[in-house]
This record gives sequence, structure tokens and C-alpha cells, in this order.
Amino acid sequence: MNTRSERKRNDPDLGMLSAQVLFALQKELFRRLGEAGHASLRPRHGAVLAYVDADGTRAATLSALSGQHKQVISTLVDELVELGYVERRPDPQDRRAKLVVPTELGLDMMRHSDEIVSDIERHHAEAVGPEAYAAFKRVFREVARLQRTPE
Repeated sequence: MNTRSERKRNDPDLGMLSAQVLFALQKELFRRLGEAGHASLRPRHGAVLAYVDADGTRAATLSALSGQHKQVISTLVDELVELGYVERRPDPQDRRAKLVVPTELGLDMMRHSDEIVSDIERHHAEAVGPEAYAAFKRVFREVARLQRTPE
């Protein structure tokens, strides 16, 4: 008789597959960022750094895009300010609001991150074939959209 854990090992569900991809990608990304001079960053910082624009982004927008609570984003921004990756500036559209803006160090990390992720994706496309990888990304993007859309 197959146990639940055997079934999950042999046929992992969407959550398990997504987590496996995410954690493996984060591990490689942050290892390589460390080699490029950004060793103080941790995967949790991705909730801010993956979504912040070079011109700045409001914390509420970072919260919505990353799916993290505003308090979590605020704590992460505090850490990233202390590490020198971002700063808070007044929003020119609304002086009461603040923008989270990457510093030169943050912009350097963003450039390295983009290069590393592109390299990882290129490796996957080579492994499974460019057409299959492009189809996978289209389908995965649609599944992600459906998952975010309320019923």
C-alpha cells in the first residue's frame, strides 16, 4: 500500500513543486549574489528587492506584489536600509507617503540578480528545450494568475 508520503514523493502537488523550484532558485541566486559581493542578503529580502523599482516603490505596493503583510515589508525595509541597499524618500506624488528607493549598492545587486536569474533560466531552457521552457513559463504564469485571482 502506498503511503501518503510515497505518493507525494512520486507525484508532488503544485505547492510542493512550486516550493522546490523557489527554494532551489533562491539557494543558487543568493549563493551567487554572495560571490558577487552581496553576502549580507537573505532570501527573505527578496520580498522587497524582487519588486522595488529603480525609481522607488511604496511599501504598500511591495506588500501587494509580494503577498507579504505591510509589517513584514516594513521590517525588511528597515533591514535593507541598515545594510545599505535601499533608502526611504518622500513620494513626490504624495509628500505624506514614502518611497523605498534602491541605493547604488541596491542597483548593483539588482543588476547581478537579473543576470543570475537569466542564466538560471537559460540553463533550464537548454536542459528541456527552448520551446518546452517557453510553454512551461506561459502555463506557469497563467496558473499563478489564476491562483491570485479571487473566485
